[in-house]
Amino acid sequence: MPIVDLARRLLALSQTGLHFTHGEYDRERYREIADIASALLAEDSGRDPAQLRQTWFVEDGYSTPKIDVRGAIFRDNRALLVRESTDGKWTLPGGWADINDTPRRAVEKEIEQESGFTARAEKLAAVYDRNAHGHPAHLFHAWKMFFICDITGGEARTSYETTAVEFFPIDTLPELSTGRSTATQIRRMYQHHLDRSLATEFD
Repeated sequence: MPIVDLARRLLALSQTGLHFTHGEYDRERYREIADIASALLAEDSGRDPAQLRQTWFVEDGYSTPKIDVRGAIFRDNRALLVRESTDGKWTLPGGWADINDTPRRAVEKEIEQESGFTARAEKLAAVYDRNAHGHPAHLFHAWKMFFICDITGGEARTSYETTAVEFFPIDTLPELSTGRSTATQIRRMYQHHLDRSLATEFD
């Protein structure tokens, strides 16, 4: 297994153990596991171990995958993509789901915030395990929820997260931010857009 996968698992065990364990000796062991995992990640990524630990332990409790929502919108055989300010590459609009949002509300909000368009989520097309679809390594284990959406209003507008909003032909996609969405995923979502009776896909 890649180091990031091993370290992520150790951090998850540490977080879960610290949540359920009350004995101080056991808590000390779980904290040491987190230190070891952070050191492994730092060695692999060149980042500061303390910063990595702080990034991971933003919450306590049982450790579970994070949820990433993506909205797939198509018009005239073109996909709506936004250019991310962080890496200058393109993706389907979306991001981490927020606490207290429903899945539908989460993706509709991300679309409006990142592209300027208001939209309605019409179909949950896929729930993918991030680790199983060729995305680059990432600290957090995530499940990616892809929704087929239709524009209901608004107009193209950038945000502090995006620097451009455009529709691209399915067969000539720009350089993608592959941690967020891949060409294979976008083209598969286009098939779901064309045939909304297709069953929801999941790993």
